[in-house]
Amino acid sequence: MGGRSGEHAVSLLSAASVISAMDHDKYEIIPVGITEDGRWLAGGNPMKALQEKEIPGDCYFASLVTDPFAPGLILLDREGLSHGFLPLEAVFPVLHGPYGEDGTVQGLLELAGIPYVGAGVLSSAVGMDKAVMKILFQHRGLPVGDFLFFKSHEWARNKISLLKNIEERLGYPCFVKPANLGSSVGVSKAAVQEALVKGINEALRYDHKVIVEAFIPGREIECSVLGDEEPVSSVPGEIIPSADFYDYRAKYIDTGSRLVIPALLKPEVQEKFKAYAVEAFQAVECSGLGRIDFFYQEEEDRIYVSEINTIPGFTSISMYPKLWEASGLPYAELIDRLIQIALQRHQMKSMLLTRYSPEGHSL
Repeated sequence: MGGRSGEHAVSLLSAASVISAMDHDKYEIIPVGITEDGRWLAGGNPMKALQEKEIPGDCYFASLVTDPFAPGLILLDREGLSHGFLPLEAVFPVLHGPYGEDGTVQGLLELAGIPYVGAGVLSSAVGMDKAVMKILFQHRGLPVGDFLFFKSHEWARNKISLLKNIEERLGYPCFVKPANLGSSVGVSKAAVQEALVKGINEALRYDHKVIVEAFIPGREIECSVLGDEEPVSSVPGEIIPSADFYDYRAKYIDTGSRLVIPALLKPEVQEKFKAYAVEAFQAVECSGLGRIDFFYQEEEDRIYVSEINTIPGFTSISMYPKLWEASGLPYAELIDRLIQIALQRHQMKSMLLTRYSPEGHSL
C-alpha cells in the first residue's frame, strides 16, 4: 500500500478497507507500506507511518527477496543491518498508479516467485497507459471515443500544431489526462484553449505522456470483472457525479456523488454492458480484477468503452466491491476469491518449463 504515485493517499484508503474486511482468522496479514519516495516498510504499523509521514522505531525498512526459493521480506534497521525475515505466501497489491499498478511491482513479484492478486506484468502496463489501452480496445473492435496523445518533448516543440490538431479533431470541451495515472489525478475538462493549455501543463506534472479525449455526453456506467480464463462481469452501476465530472474530489472527498446500483437500464442493455466489460478485460489480457468504465448515450443506444482499471479503488464507497456485493458476492468473499485466483494462476504458471527441453525428454 502507499507507493510512489500521485494516488498514494487513495491507496491507503483502499488498503485500510481491504485489511478490515479480510478474515483475520484465516489469513496472517502482513501490512507492507511504501513511502512516497519508494522506501518499503514492514513491522510495527506501516499504515500509521505512511499517514503521519514519520517512521517509528518498531517499523523497519524492508526489502523483497527475489529468490523464488526464499520468498519474503528482509527487515533492515536504519543502519542497514538485518532484523529478521518475513516469509510471504501471497501478495495483495493495493497500489494505484505508477510503481504499483503499472507492472513494476508485478514484475518484481514474478522474479520472487510469489503469487499476487490482480493483473500480470503485461496487462498492468497496458492498463496503466490509457493510449495503448485504447488502441488495443479498438483492435478488439470495441467502441472507443476519439482521442489524441503526445509526449512532453512533442508539446515543448510543437505546441501550436498540437493545439490546432486537438481543436480541429476533438473540439471543445475535451478532457486532458496524464496517460499513466488514475483516480482522476491531474485530469481536467477544457472548454477553451487557455484551459486546454493549463490542463496539459498540469497533466505533464504527473506523466511525460498526455492523452486528450473528445467529450462524450452521456451516462457514466461501470462494470466490475472478476476471473482469469473465464472472467465474468457484475451488474452495471451508474455514477451521478456531484461535480462537472467525476474528479478526485467527487470520488474521495465530497459525498454528493451518487452510485446507482444496479444501473437503471433495460435488461438487454445491461447484458450488452456486461459483454463489453468482459471483452475489454480480455483485450488487455487482464486477470483477477478490473473495473471497466463506459459512457452511454441512451437516446442513440450507443455505448463507448472509456478505460479499464486493473487495481480499482477498494474503499468503502468504491464501485468495484459495491458492484460485486449487488451481484451476490460480499466484500470478504470477493477478497477470498481474488486470492484463490492468484494462487491458481501461480500454480498453473509454475508448471511451465523455464529451460529448453526437447519434446519427450524431461529435465
